[in-house]
Amino acid sequence: MDNKELVLKAAGELFGDKDPSAVDRWVAPDYRQHSALIGDGPEALRGLVANLPEGFHYELARVIADGDLVALHGIYRGFGPEPLVAFDLFRVADGKLAEHWDALTPVVEETASGRSQTDGPTQSANVDTENSRAFVRGFAQRVLQDADYTVLTDYISTETYLQHNPEAADGLTGFGAAAAKWAGQGKNLVYKTVHKVVAEGDLVLLQSEGEFGEPVAYWDLFRVQDGKIVEHWDVIAPIPAELPHGNGLF
Repeated sequence: MDNKELVLKAAGELFGDKDPSAVDRWVAPDYRQHSALIGDGPEALRGLVANLPEGFHYELARVIADGDLVALHGIYRGFGPEPLVAFDLFRVADGKLAEHWDALTPVVEETASGRSQTDGPTQSANVDTENSRAFVRGFAQRVLQDADYTVLTDYISTETYLQHNPEAADGLTGFGAAAAKWAGQGKNLVYKTVHKVVAEGDLVLLQSEGEFGEPVAYWDLFRVQDGKIVEHWDVIAPIPAELPHGNGLF
């Protein structure tokens, strides 16, 4: 069983079957947690799973595996009063879930592009992962961190840019209009640190830290095709003042 299969199996038993005993099978004794929802260790996770409500279920949209890291993108329904779009990132060690990060944001039913926050290709394309990783790393440095928008079209396709951020329409004009609206609200896109780059084929996930009118975690998933970024999904999550552990979000 590879790491992708392991994480899917573990997540299915934990959050599909809602089986607290799955913690014993799949979770390391020193499980390290970065979620704002629960503390460290398998017992905290066991308590969460044991108390999931009757109507809870998880809808997986896509999965990305990169060495010991496996990222899930999907929707939690019944976890709270409204459905939540989520990125979950697991580190696997010695056949167990050893570490977890996540970010969640409410589902928006009517989006600027007409696309949902999770639809689109569900599988990565069989292309060179390291080329995709290096390309998106360059984009992250030049455009996101350095804010050099003169090179934007070097990285984002001028022909096809499919957008899943609920406030941005498709294309560079859609992104520009959304960015202008956010700036008018005092929410400039500021990326300070890129913490992780998780890649498989044409899909590259960035986990970053910055500001969006307040301190936030940015989770951006990009699809690369023919040397350009052609699709984007994201979650922008406020960084809470307090966490139920001392590990931080990153």
